[in-house]
Amino acid sequence: MSIQTNLTEIKKHLPLEVTLIAVSKTKPVTDLLEAYEIGQRHFGENKIQEMTDKYEQLPKDINWHMIGHVQSNKVKYMAPYVYLIHGVDSFKLLQEINRQALKNNRTINCLLQVYIAQEETKFGLDANEIAEIINSQEFKNLQNITINGLMGMASFTDNQEQVKAEFNSLKQLFDQYKNIKTSNINFQYLSMGMSGDYQLAISCGSNMVRIGSNIFGTR
Repeated sequence: MSIQTNLTEIKKHLPLEVTLIAVSKTKPVTDLLEAYEIGQRHFGENKIQEMTDKYEQLPKDINWHMIGHVQSNKVKYMAPYVYLIHGVDSFKLLQEINRQALKNNRTINCLLQVYIAQEETKFGLDANEIAEIINSQEFKNLQNITINGLMGMASFTDNQEQVKAEFNSLKQLFDQYKNIKTSNINFQYLSMGMSGDYQLAISCGSNMVRIGSNIFGTR
């Protein structure tokens, strides 16, 4: 099946309020263009260098999502153009994003990554760390970032009940903050769900899914 067929089929069954991010990491620019040609505008990458190379080659109305783990020293390369950074897992990283956003005279949208999985390999903050960040004066001083919501990755397991419980815990945390509106908090996105579990994630309240292999084929 072609990329366009896959994408059309997925979109047909997605609720209107759910934003689809086509995870295009390791895929050639020609594949992204194929998706672009039928209207896909949100693309997700997990390496800043690769995303920047693609940004330079592709149309400028694409919204680029950084979905991988972010190293502070690489933020400067994506700061001029990135649409949304999903993997913010420390206050130190937020400070660096704010610093680079200021240099580029823009506000950068971020999601706080929450650790919900039963695996050591995943990154993220817990509920207490999020509360600590959001309630701190240092955070309130960051005027060139906006926290737009939360992101999380469920455990890689066939146990659907476990995955569902992890997604539900993230949704509860999202609901805790979604009505807070300040100069740098505006919760809109709950980014959870990938190729293998996005339908379950949507049923648990996700409104942003990150789908790669179901669109572009396996890597």
